[in-house]
Amino acid sequence: MLERIVSAVNGIVWSPPLVVLLIVAGLFFSFRTRFVQVRRLGLMVRSLFSKDSREKKDRKGISSFEAFCVALSGRVGTGNIVGVATAIALGGPGAVFWMWIIAFFGASTAFVESTLAQMYKFKHSSGFRGGPASYIEHGMKQKWMGMLFAIVTILGYGLMLTTVQANGVSSAMDNSFGISKLASGLIVAFILALVIIGGIKSIARVASLVTPFMALGYIILSLVIIGMNIDKVPEVLGSIFTGAFGIRPVAGGILGSTIMMGVKRGIFSNEAGQGGGAIVSASAEVPHPVRQGLAQSFSVYVDTILVCTATALMILCSGCYNILDAGTGEILYAGAPELGDNYVSYTQAAVDSAVKGLGGQFVSVALFFFVFTTIMAYYFYSESSIIYLFSRSRGNGAVWEKVCIWLMRIGILAATVFGAVRETNVIWQLGDIGVGLLAWINVIALLILSPKAILALKDYEGRMAAGENDPRYEPSGLGIEPGVWEEKD
Repeated sequence: MLERIVSAVNGIVWSPPLVVLLIVAGLFFSFRTRFVQVRRLGLMVRSLFSKDSREKKDRKGISSFEAFCVALSGRVGTGNIVGVATAIALGGPGAVFWMWIIAFFGASTAFVESTLAQMYKFKHSSGFRGGPASYIEHGMKQKWMGMLFAIVTILGYGLMLTTVQANGVSSAMDNSFGISKLASGLIVAFILALVIIGGIKSIARVASLVTPFMALGYIILSLVIIGMNIDKVPEVLGSIFTGAFGIRPVAGGILGSTIMMGVKRGIFSNEAGQGGGAIVSASAEVPHPVRQGLAQSFSVYVDTILVCTATALMILCSGCYNILDAGTGEILYAGAPELGDNYVSYTQAAVDSAVKGLGGQFVSVALFFFVFTTIMAYYFYSESSIIYLFSRSRGNGAVWEKVCIWLMRIGILAATVFGAVRETNVIWQLGDIGVGLLAWINVIALLILSPKAILALKDYEGRMAAGENDPRYEPSGLGIEPGVWEEKD
C-alpha cells in the first residue's frame, strides 16, 4: 500500500514538465551568464583558496572553502555510488551522458542560487543564515512561498533524503561485512549525533577535513581500475553516447527512461536547483556574492563530472551491471545476472573485479564516509530552515527555535535508522519526491530573481576589469539593502 502511494506521488512530482523546467533553466542561466561555468573556471578554483580580508577570529560566518566543503559533502553521497548504478540499471549507459548534461548546465544554476543566497543572507547569533527561503521572501516578496520552501526542506532533506543515504550505506555494509542494517543505521546515527550537536562550526570543520580526502581517494582508486581496463574505455564511451540517443537496440526501447534517470540521478547527486548548496552559501562570509556563486558552481563539477563519472566508468568497464525495464523489472541486458537489482553491488563488484577481496569493503567504507557527511549537510539545511522560520519571532520565539532544532536532531537520527532497514525501492522514491518538490519551488524562484544575480556578476566582472583584484560587495549599488534582518540575540 505504502509503495503504491509513494509511486503515485512520485509520478506526479517527477512529471516530464519538471525535467523540461530543469533543463530549460540551466540553458537560460548559462546564456544569461555567458556560460560563466566555462569562462570563469580558473577563478572558481582560485576563489576557494583566496585569503579573506578579515582575520579568521573576527569572522561571523564560515569561510568560502568551508562552505564549499559542506555543500560538497551534501552533494557527494549515495547518489555518487548507488545513484549512478541505479541510473545505469534503469536507463542504460546513456543515462551517464544526461547526468553530464544536467551537471554542465546545472553549474550555472548553482551559481545563480548561491549568489542570490549571499545577497539575501541574514544575521543570527550562530552566524550568517539564509538560502532560497530568504531570497524568495525578500526578493520576490512572497513570504508564504519562502515558508513553504523551508518546511519542504525540513521534510525533504531532513527526513526523506536522509533515509536514502542511510539505506545505501546499510546495504553496502550488509553485503561486505555482514553487519545488520539496523546496526549500520545505529552506528551512523550515533556518530552523526556527536557532530551535529556542535552546530555549524563543528559541521564545517568536519566537512573541510573529511570531504576533500574521501573524494580524492575515491577518484584515485577509480583511475587505477579504469587504467586496468583502458582497452575497454573507447567502447564504453561509445555506449554512453549511442545509448543517450537510443541508437542501440536495447537503448532504443528505454530512451525515455534513459533521459529521465540521467536527469533525476544527476539532480539528486549534484543538487543544482534544489537549494541545499544555496543554504550553505548563505553562511559563508565573502567579500562579494559572486565569489561564493563561483565556488558552488565548481562543486557541481567535482560531484558529477569527477566522482559520478568515476563510478560510472568503473561499472561500465567491468561489465558488472544489468539493465532493467523500469516498469516490469525485466532484465534487458544481463552483464551480472547474479546481482539482480542490488544496485550498490554493481559498484562493489566493479572494484572487486580489479582488487580481489577488497573491492566490496572499500566501497562500503567510502560510502560510509560519503553518507555520514551528506546527512551532516542535510541536518544543516534543516537547521537553517528552522532558524529562518523563527528568525523574527519575539517573546518565546528563541525558546521554540531551540526546541524545534532539538526535535529536528531527534527526527534526522530516527530517519537514519528507519532508512537503513527499509526496502530500497520505496526509499529511493521518497528521496525523489523530496528532490522534486524542492526543485519545483526553487527553480521557479530562480527564474524570477536571476536578473539580480546577473547584475551582481556584471558588477563583479566590471570592477575586476577596472583593476580591482578582490571586489567588495556594495549592496546599495545593486538595489539590495545590506543585512536583511538584524542579528538575533
